[in-house]
Amino acid sequence: MIKKYLPYFLVTLLMIVSSVTIAQVPAKTTGKPIVKFKPPVVQSYLGSITGKEAVAGAEEGKNLITLPLKIVGDKNNNYTIASYQFAYKRIGITEDEATGKTSAESDMVSNQFNTTPLPAIWQSNIVETLHKGETLHFFDIIVLDKQGRRFFAPELKITIQ
Repeated sequence: MIKKYLPYFLVTLLMIVSSVTIAQVPAKTTGKPIVKFKPPVVQSYLGSITGKEAVAGAEEGKNLITLPLKIVGDKNNNYTIASYQFAYKRIGITEDEATGKTSAESDMVSNQFNTTPLPAIWQSNIVETLHKGETLHFFDIIVLDKQGRRFFAPELKITIQ
C-alpha cells in the first residue's frame, strides 16, 4: 500500500514546498533614495528679447535671428541647450488664377535643432523674407544643468511689427 500512495505523497509534498518558496518575501534592496529635482528659474533670451509676447521690428528681427539662443538663470548662470524647436510663421501672397485676386496666406516651417544660433541656411532664408506680421517661435527648449539633469526652459515668441 505504501508503494501505491508514495508517488502521490511525494508530488503533494513537492507542491507544498514549491509554493512556500515562491511565497517568500524578497529581501529589500538598499539603493539611493530618489531626490526630487526642482529646476532652477531661468529665462530664454535672443539678444535682449525675452518672453512669450515679445515684439520687434523687421530690421531688429533680422539681426536677432543671427544671434545665439541663451538660457540664463536668476543668478546669471548660463545653461547649456540640449535641443529646441524653432517655428517660423511666414506670410506670403497667393493669387487666385481664376479671378486674379491676391490674398495673404500664412504657413509655418519648423524643425528641431541641437546647436545655436540657427544654421546659416535658416538664417539667410529668414533674413531675406522677414516682414511685419510674422513670428519667430523658440519652444520645447531642453536645458542641461551642471550635473547633467535635463529640464525645460520657457519658450520665446517674437512677433514682428
